[in-house]
Amino acid sequence: MPMKITVLPLEEALGLPLAHDLTQIVAETGYKGARFRRGHIVTESDLETLRSMGREHLTFMDLEATEVHEDEAALRLLPVVTGKGVEARGPKEGKCVLLAARDGLLDFDVSAVETLNGEGQWVFSTLPRHSPVHKGEQVAAFRILPLCVRDEEVRRAERTAKPVDVLPFRPLSIGLVTTGREIAEGRIRDAFRPKLERKVAAFGGSVKGQRIVTDDRRAIEEAIRAFLNEGADLVVCTGGMSVDADDLTPAAIESVSDKVLFRGVPALPGSMLMLATKGEAAVVGAPACVIHDERTTLDPLLQLLFAGIRPTQREVRLWGVGGLCRHCLVCCYPDCAFAARP
Repeated sequence: MPMKITVLPLEEALGLPLAHDLTQIVAETGYKGARFRRGHIVTESDLETLRSMGREHLTFMDLEATEVHEDEAALRLLPVVTGKGVEARGPKEGKCVLLAARDGLLDFDVSAVETLNGEGQWVFSTLPRHSPVHKGEQVAAFRILPLCVRDEEVRRAERTAKPVDVLPFRPLSIGLVTTGREIAEGRIRDAFRPKLERKVAAFGGSVKGQRIVTDDRRAIEEAIRAFLNEGADLVVCTGGMSVDADDLTPAAIESVSDKVLFRGVPALPGSMLMLATKGEAAVVGAPACVIHDERTTLDPLLQLLFAGIRPTQREVRLWGVGGLCRHCLVCCYPDCAFAARP
C-alpha cells in the first residue's frame, strides 16, 4: 500500500507529531524559516500561530517500509554530493545546502546534475560550474519534491549523484614573455604586467619575472624555455598571437611544448587564446585584447589553471554559449565565461 495521508483540522491535530517542517514567512521583517519542525507535538498554544501562517488543516502520514521521508532521503544523498572543500547543512524544510569550506573554484559533474533532476523527484541546483567562490558561500542546494519517495528512487539517486567540490587555488609562479619590437626597442611601454600581477594575486600567484623580446621565433622560444628551466608553473606570452606575418608566438609555443591543448576559443574578446603544456607547467598565448579589455578569455582560463584544471578543446567549445562579454565588470549574463566575481 502507498503512504497513508490523513488531513485533520487544527483542533483535531492536538497531541500529534508534525510530519514535516512548517515554514513561516513574515513579510514585514523579511523572515522566512521553519517555525515548527518535523516531529513537533501540536499544542493548544500553537493554534493561533498556525492560523497566522494560513494553516487551518495539518497533514499526517504513515509510511510503508519501502517509503522514505523527505528528510531521510536528503540525509542519504548528502554524503554522496558533499565533496572536497564543501560543508553540508540540513535538512531543513526538506532542503539541504552545500557551502564552500574554503575559497576556490566550484567543480562538479554537470551530466550527473542533469540526470538527477531528470528523475522528476529531485531538485538539485548549483552555482555555474567553474565559478570562483568564497568560504561560507552557498554553492548548491537540493531537496525532493514530494513528502516521501520510494526507497528504490533514493538508491537510484545515490548511484547517479556525484560530489560537488571546491578546488583550492594554488600559488603558481608565473613568467611573462612580452613580444613586440616596438616594446623591446622602447617605442611604447608594456601595460600588461601590472594587470597580470593584479589578476594572479587574487589566486595567491605571483609574476616572478618578465622577458621582452622582438618578433623573432627563436627569441620567443628561448624566453619561454628560460622561465620553464627556472621552475615557472605558468608562462604567459603576449603579442604576436594573430595571423599577421610577424605573429610568430603560436609557433614558438608549439615548438617548446609537449602538447597543444587548444588554439582559438569561441568567445569574445580573446578568441586567439592558446594553451599548451610542458611537463607539469602550462604555457599560455594571450590575445592582444588582454592589454585593453578588463575581462577577456584569459580570465576564466587563469581560474582553471590556478585550480589545477587544464581544459580540453572539447571543453572550451562550450564557452561559445555565454561567451560573448558585454564589456562590464559584472556581466549581466550569469553563465558568461567572463563574469566577474566580487
